[in-house]
Amino acid sequence: MAINFDTALGINADALKVRTQRAELLATNLANADTPNFKAQDIDFRSALNSAMTGGGAEGLKTTNAHHFTTNAESNGLMAPLQYRVSTQDSLDGNTVDEEVEQAQFMQNAVQYQASLQFLGGKFSSITKALRGE
Repeated sequence: MAINFDTALGINADALKVRTQRAELLATNLANADTPNFKAQDIDFRSALNSAMTGGGAEGLKTTNAHHFTTNAESNGLMAPLQYRVSTQDSLDGNTVDEEVEQAQFMQNAVQYQASLQFLGGKFSSITKALRGE
């Protein structure tokens, strides 16, 4: 009987992909905190995870030529469309990055990323035990 890793690992592998993409976006926001007219970006985790689980989004279709169109121009290769954060304070230079908010979001995402890694590690441990017959 063949092992299907997609069903064996469940949602955890997709959650890890989405958490990685969100961490990159949040780090970009923090790096551009002083860039004039930069707009803070984020993705909706639930919709990105649903898209990843159903095979939709940017990874649903593969292009074979650089001239092919993407299915979601706003996603920039992400599993969900980009969303822009609403600024809590007005800024003279048009930048919408609030460093405290971004740091809190980044740390929350990091904790959730670590939890996803632990769940995934537990799944691999269970599969290994099953293969060994323990």
